[in-house]
Order: sequence, then structure tokens, then C-alpha cells
Amino acid sequence: MSSTDPKSLLPAGLAEHVTTLSVKDGRAIAVVDAAGLNEHQRDEIKRLIDTRLLEYDDISDVRIVMTAERKQRRLIAIGSGKGGVGKSTLTANLAIALKKAGRAVGLVDADIYGPSQPVIFGNQGEKPIARDKKLVPIESSFGVPMLSMGHLVEPGRALAWRGPMAGNALSQLIDAHWGDVDTLLVDLPPGTGDVQLTMLQRYKPMGAVLVSTPQDLALIDAARAGQLFDQAGVPVIGLVENMAGYACPHCGEVSDPFGKGGVETAAERLELPFLGRIPLDLAIRQGSDRGTPPAAGDDALAKPFHDIAAKVDEWIGAKS
Repeated sequence: MSSTDPKSLLPAGLAEHVTTLSVKDGRAIAVVDAAGLNEHQRDEIKRLIDTRLLEYDDISDVRIVMTAERKQRRLIAIGSGKGGVGKSTLTANLAIALKKAGRAVGLVDADIYGPSQPVIFGNQGEKPIARDKKLVPIESSFGVPMLSMGHLVEPGRALAWRGPMAGNALSQLIDAHWGDVDTLLVDLPPGTGDVQLTMLQRYKPMGAVLVSTPQDLALIDAARAGQLFDQAGVPVIGLVENMAGYACPHCGEVSDPFGKGGVETAAERLELPFLGRIPLDLAIRQGSDRGTPPAAGDDALAKPFHDIAAKVDEWIGAKS
């Protein structure tokens, strides 16, 4: 063949479904990933590949093998011992930063009772569709597909669910049609409750990132969350200190209303990596409220998120 890559014989829309394509002695053998495709779609793709390859003079026979191997995805859990420490904001910005670094990343908002990712990503009110009894993630303007209970219930509606219902909801979000996504960030609810236990039992994460503010009470709860992952055999990638330092917009003086350095000290004591700190900045909150997370940019406000993402990306690469 004239092409060094036989897959280039097919249009891009068809080639993306083909795992391997070989041509030898006039026979083409194509292995097609049929995961998530219904019978009609499989038949149509098979017909199109067959027709296209037989247009070439040196191909007289086409064999197509359909496979539906389940893609193994890395789950990275983002947790905290208590609420209000900026875990969801970190998760959203970390996902965007990892995407910009080249990772095929998706996001699951597993905070069943208080989902906030639709607001941060600016797609509140959108509804996912279902295909073959599985949800199809909602695309975002930042290239990160996502699913959240906030997309499935009316905004502001309270969910009074017991543990099994919350666990089943988490399964629907994770067992979705994620396509080419190979790394899923899971924004966990605060604490160590039913959703965390369900995830650890059904979907063992590759690793976990813990978020805390510097004050002692938050650190105690973060350590408790770390113990849960440790007991489940899930390595903690590292700790992030959030709301670390506030620069007065008028005089520029930096103050520390929540303390300073507590998370880094705790990381040293627990012999865990310290991934970095995020400042207490009004612009981060404003960006989250209007659906423009700072990590989407390249300014000084985005830098802490990109620095943390680089360390997480390096950790994933070393473990893969």
C-alpha cells in the first residue's frame, strides 16, 4: 500500500471506530470497537468500511471483526473531609488544566445532594440523553465532557435519598458513554459517607487528591478522608491547600484569614506530597459563579491550577 498507516485509507469519521486495520495479499482485516453502538449503527459502519476499502484496486477481500471490549478508565477522586473548602472549584479547574495538558479527561459530579459543577461549567439546565440505557455526557465549552445530578434534577430541588439510591445514581454517572475519555475526575461530596463507600466498592480509584483550607478543623476532617482512602488501598496523590492568602485589592497587603501553611505541614507529617496552594481570590469565586473557571485562561490566576495539574499528570503518567 502507498500509505504507511492503513487506517488513513478510511475517512476520519470511520477510522475513529477502527482499532486496527491491516492489508496483506489483497485482504483487509479491520477490527472495530463496537462499544456503545446499537445493531443498526454496527451494520452501517461495517457496510461503509467494506464499501470504501473495496474501492482500492489492490483490495479484493474485506474482513471486519466487531469487538466491544469495555474501556478501562482511570478514576481520580477529589475529596475533602468537610464542605466549603473549594473542592468542586478545584476539581473543575483541575479537569480543564489536565485537558489543556493533553489528557482525555471527563468529570463526574458525584456530590449527589449539592451538585455545583453545572454552574461552574456554565451548562446548568442542559439535560443528558440516554443511549442503550446509558447516559451520554454533556459536552462543555472547555472540552471536558461531564455528568452531574444537577443535569438530571431541577435546579434548587432537594434530594432526600437514602444510601442505596445515592449509590445507584453514582453508578449511572460513572457507567456512561464516555467515548475516548481515559481519565475521569470524580468530585466527591464532603465526608466519608455512602457515596464514597459505593465508589470504593464498585470503582476503585487510581488515586485521590485531598483538598483542605489551612485551619485545624478542616485539616482534621481531611485526615479522616485520607484514612478512608488508605484503608481501601487507594493512594493519595497529594494534598492541596485552598483559600491560602488574601491580597487586598486596594493596598495589596496579603493576609491569612484561614491561616497559612497548615496543609503543607500536615502533608509532611503524613508523609504525603504537597501539590500546591490556591489563593483566596474574589476573581476565582466570580469566575466559578459565571461559568468561566480561571484554569481556562493563561494568566496568573490560572497558574496555581496548572501547576497542580502538572503534578497530577506526572503522577498518572508514572503509574500508567
